[in-house]
Amino acid sequence: MVSINFSTVVLDLDGTLLNSKKQVSERNLAAVLSCYNKGMRIIFATARPPRAVRWFLPQQLLDIGSFVYYNGAQVICQKSNTDFYDSIPVSITSEIIDYCLHGDPQTELTMEVKDEWFSLRELDYSSTMNARANPIVKSLEELKRHEATKILLSGFNQIQALISKFDQQVNILATDNNQLIQIMPLGVSKERAITRLCNIYGVGLDSVIIFGDDHNDLGLFQTIGYSVAMGNAIQELKEIADEITEDNDQDGVAIILERLCRY
Repeated sequence: MVSINFSTVVLDLDGTLLNSKKQVSERNLAAVLSCYNKGMRIIFATARPPRAVRWFLPQQLLDIGSFVYYNGAQVICQKSNTDFYDSIPVSITSEIIDYCLHGDPQTELTMEVKDEWFSLRELDYSSTMNARANPIVKSLEELKRHEATKILLSGFNQIQALISKFDQQVNILATDNNQLIQIMPLGVSKERAITRLCNIYGVGLDSVIIFGDDHNDLGLFQTIGYSVAMGNAIQELKEIADEITEDNDQDGVAIILERLCRY
């Protein structure tokens, strides 16, 4: 790592700060708190909704962080009274739902709406998504009446056709080894959200250090700060990272932060 006076640490959660058991190790926790105590801002940037972040992060981190949820569709920092939110308009939400279900009636389609989770049928995501509560079942017509924060598709095999039809209206990402398709409002991304936060804080993007592992971190690595890819990261991320650390089960975040805090 080059010697940089970092002002801000940005941490992805799944596959990065969280280990495979969806826990923050004691070593990672101590390293993040040490950086915070040295005056660095801590931002957690995740595809997860607010409720899941509360499930997985210990209270010490919930108390000190700013939060980018839904890949940037919602951002909250209580200390600076920062709170912004984007959604997919009802007309586009409805069109996407009809298109996906027509293309594959068996696809698992769920929808996030301001920290509420809806689906068309009973689904058990306790193991696949490490969810502590499953989505609330809604009728098709009820789903189509919502402005979606995010639409999620599992088992949908027509992603290229989906992108071709809707890429001018929404932001579409495939993550989790292409098993999960995430559809967000147009223009929403982690890098846009982090840029907005840094502008609010008055800090330069070159003073930000970023940790990530998956496709939704690519934009951050390409545009912002000093980037660290996890050992378990996708190859595309490793190829553009400034540095590669150990994987998320080997305290890869702490290894870098401990070195950083010695400067």
